[in-house]
Amino acid sequence: MADTKLYDILGVSKNASDNEIKKAYYKLAKEYHPDKNPSAGEKFKEISFAYEVLSNAEKRETYDRYGLQGIKEGTGGSGGFPGDIFGDMFGGLFGFGGGFPGMGGMGGGRRGRRRGEDTMHSLRVSLEDLYNGKTAKLQLSKTVICPKCNGRGGKDGATQRCRVCSGRGVKVTLRQLGPGMVQQMQSICSDCRGEGEVINEKDRCKECRGKKVTQQTKILEVHIDKGMKDGQKIPFRGEGDQQPDMEPGDVVIVLQQKEHELFRRSGEDLYCAHSITLTESLCGFQFVLKHLDGRDIIIKHPAGQVVEPGCIKAVMGEGMPKYRNPFEKGNLYVKFEITFPESGFASAEAMKALEKLLPPRPKVELPMGEHVEEVTLSDYDGHANDGGRREAYDEDDDDDHHGPRVQCAHQ
Repeated sequence: MADTKLYDILGVSKNASDNEIKKAYYKLAKEYHPDKNPSAGEKFKEISFAYEVLSNAEKRETYDRYGLQGIKEGTGGSGGFPGDIFGDMFGGLFGFGGGFPGMGGMGGGRRGRRRGEDTMHSLRVSLEDLYNGKTAKLQLSKTVICPKCNGRGGKDGATQRCRVCSGRGVKVTLRQLGPGMVQQMQSICSDCRGEGEVINEKDRCKECRGKKVTQQTKILEVHIDKGMKDGQKIPFRGEGDQQPDMEPGDVVIVLQQKEHELFRRSGEDLYCAHSITLTESLCGFQFVLKHLDGRDIIIKHPAGQVVEPGCIKAVMGEGMPKYRNPFEKGNLYVKFEITFPESGFASAEAMKALEKLLPPRPKVELPMGEHVEEVTLSDYDGHANDGGRREAYDEDDDDDHHGPRVQCAHQ
């Protein structure tokens, strides 16, 4: 009998869709997560392991064909599932041991038909999609085996070996380069287009016209899980272009995150910038931040704890959800910029009152004597000063025309 233990753990059928498996996992993980149910640690491990296998198309296929033993041997103990997971967590429950006669382990490789190339497609997603999760529908055009002739290209027995290339699919021609010198050239046979077989016009399939394949529009449902990242790949096993006598490759969806106007992501953490006034930086503040899931977060900071320009504060647990463990999140980091008031914002009396509230000025000992000069500060105008210096240089250049030039000495 087929092994269905992992399906039973999640409470789904063997024919359950990816979306049904994901929903079942989220429901059970929420119920048995150690933070909410400390006594259910082993149960949570079983649920997580079942989802780890069944949410991966390749591992699920291996499990459906060979059961848990196939999963164990197929990983080879490298990069897959550590042996202690099977021994400690599932050894007694599932009874590992023995093996499959004649399999020789999955790691040895299985011989079969040639496999077609994978097809890559990019899918642009927002940061909100990666935070909340989303199901997107993607319409693709793919090559499929002609349903009318089942990939034969015509009637039964209509296929004949190409006489031009003798069924090799390539033509070999010889070119005389000189006495005793011959060049051998190889090219795709134009009569059979490299297939080595030809079909008479009258016997060709009316649907595919002897090409053995047709075009089909396919709509894929792409499940974007919470916590996925930019550049992450979502494979659809066997959904690539079909060719006769070949195993179709995969369609691989590559996520491309669009830039967000407020948040920047780094791993599982989020970063944003916020500007506050000088009063808020000294006397405390509160402001509302719209999060990626639509929640309004009220962020408060007490009075007396001064926020300096460029200061970074953390809101713990409000970052991105962790992939395949969305109940745990990273942190949100806010960088503060201080907006200072304009000049002349208060009267002289108000400034004196403000000065009494602020820490005292540092004491400065002023020197005395005839070599002491008092100056005032002016607003800096870089362009005006550069122009003045340039005019001075221009005047010096004019003077140089009336006498010999003086060059800098290099030692």
